[in-house]
Amino acid sequence: MSEPRFYFVVVDIDPTLAEDAGVLFFELGATGVEERDQTTLVKGPSGKTSLVASFNSREEAESARDQVDASWSPRIEELVGDAWRDAWKEHFRPFEITPGIVVCPPWEKYAGSARYVLELEPGRAFGTGLHETTSLVAGVLSDHRDTYRDGHVLDVGCGSGILALLALLLGAADARAIDNDPDVIDVARENAERNHLEARLTVDTTPVEQITSEYDMVLANIEADVLIALAAPISKCVKPGKLLVLSGVLATQHDRVRAAYSDFEAPEAAQVGTGVRARGEWVALVLRRPLGSG
Repeated sequence: MSEPRFYFVVVDIDPTLAEDAGVLFFELGATGVEERDQTTLVKGPSGKTSLVASFNSREEAESARDQVDASWSPRIEELVGDAWRDAWKEHFRPFEITPGIVVCPPWEKYAGSARYVLELEPGRAFGTGLHETTSLVAGVLSDHRDTYRDGHVLDVGCGSGILALLALLLGAADARAIDNDPDVIDVARENAERNHLEARLTVDTTPVEQITSEYDMVLANIEADVLIALAAPISKCVKPGKLLVLSGVLATQHDRVRAAYSDFEAPEAAQVGTGVRARGEWVALVLRRPLGSG
């Protein structure tokens, strides 16, 4: 039997075009789109974002290549065999995501002295903790643990569940993690179980628009356009006086995202790590719901 073949269209584009280009590839029949830059396990070119769109056949890939902007220099790549599916694991080693907490994949052994070891298998979900958007939120969770200590955390677009699990290790009484992908939900639930945190984590596909509870901290590490579209339902999930953390935002998108959450205020300047955090081309917004709002 011949080995399977996989076909991809690859483009190197300005990071601000990545979201729209990804949508276009899906409209052209892509079964998946991988984004690569300097922060991902497989690096993209400096100053650019690489999109790798997968297709079921060479004919479909060629058709998509011919329909995208020629200035993107689209090219077709072909892989034979399926060993590449696990190649990324070579780059995923134990690392400290916040002081005292090490993230470790289940196929590695950690022999250090960290206070907590979070065993994480991202599977089909986003969220190893290595991407800058995730590490930015992890830093906020570490610096603002008093905001949600013994309280309740909501993670919108949870992926692997890494941020909700970090919140539990850092002192939250419980957390709820939601995502619109059922496969992702299974991954997050399995990660909670392997870390013996399943009793404190609720994972489901409930749309954020249907959530009526309020939380001591709300995390949303998703794309900027989605953050803007969901501003109203996300905002109502934050308890008055508590924090909202928005990530997955390019620095060039900050103003649009901030405008969508104009009812929120920046936390007091005297607090550690408030306002806007930046790493590379990404930013995370740390906002407070004003007391008396509702």
